[in-house]
Amino acid sequence: MSKKRNNLLIAASGTGGHIFPALAVSKKVDKEWDIYWLGVAKRLDSEFVPRKYNLLTLNLETPKKNIFRVFQYLKILFSIFNIIKILKEKKINLVFTTGGYISAPTILAAKLLKIPVIIHESNLIPGTVTKYFGFLCEFVLLGFKDTNFYLKNCKTIFTGTPLRDQFYEINPLPKWVPRGKGPLLIVMGGSQGAKKINEIFYESLDFLIKQNFRIVHIIGENNLDSSVKIKSNNYVQKKFTNQIASLMQNCELVISRSGAGTINELIQTGKPSILIPYPNSKNNHQEKNAMILSSIGGAILMNQNQISKLFFEETLKRILKFKLKKGKPKYEILDLMKENIKNLDTLKSTNEIKKLINYFLKEF
Repeated sequence: MSKKRNNLLIAASGTGGHIFPALAVSKKVDKEWDIYWLGVAKRLDSEFVPRKYNLLTLNLETPKKNIFRVFQYLKILFSIFNIIKILKEKKINLVFTTGGYISAPTILAAKLLKIPVIIHESNLIPGTVTKYFGFLCEFVLLGFKDTNFYLKNCKTIFTGTPLRDQFYEINPLPKWVPRGKGPLLIVMGGSQGAKKINEIFYESLDFLIKQNFRIVHIIGENNLDSSVKIKSNNYVQKKFTNQIASLMQNCELVISRSGAGTINELIQTGKPSILIPYPNSKNNHQEKNAMILSSIGGAILMNQNQISKLFFEETLKRILKFKLKKGKPKYEILDLMKENIKNLDTLKSTNEIKKLINYFLKEF
């Protein structure tokens, strides 16, 4: 007779901000739990979720602002019945979710079956699901302490945001990164890229190359611009890379959006940044995330609708200004920004979350 196991359902889908923290947690607890992963068809899930986590997908779409929006929400709501079926068939003991629209029907289905739920909220300003469904969960885990202010009716615990193991290891610079003496800039827009950041960056690319900066540009899966022709040994463009930790650890400056995952990666690696929040993020949460670093002098916050070519270039020149000390460049402003970041709390979040998940382990 086969030994009974505890079964954990991970509900995380859509963007790297939801998937990567859930992957980090899964890897930490998969010796104690059999893991089933609930995702959405035709999203990043199929690319990143390992086969051993038994990916199950629902045919749902992100609700769009159009006349069919009500029907899209109804479709998500009715997915509760499919999720109930999954929870029963797989004999799930516990649900862990990282928010996003797949979380709401999963939380409701689990509560109807009296299955405990843990939700993790990475953003400073909680998302819609956490805000309205968090009170149904056994625990709401927080990426930032101050999020507690917005969730008075929930059982909150500050754990920090789970990062992939590579962020807790020392990684060499990838071989494909330009070598040279100039400072290394990493330009990216999250797991899906950021078209506007790419446009701002392309305008100043000639200037940056003339300044002898080395550049790694992560453009995103759907943002390739064939009209942009760049011939420089100091510039590398990629759609996506799994070596973000290595790039961050070895660069001088990161230029990026300000999703919760990115903020936590910058804190863990202690890297200065220029943050350009996505202006249409719900509750303007990306700007609030960015202010965690900018308010202590660890990042420069820029509004994408107000960035001029001159302002962008002058800012880069100023913060990357250096003096030679014993033959090596000393970046005074960057060094000050790094010191400021050290004042922020860091936790090995996966260890904290593992303890809470394993609290629900059953003995057979």
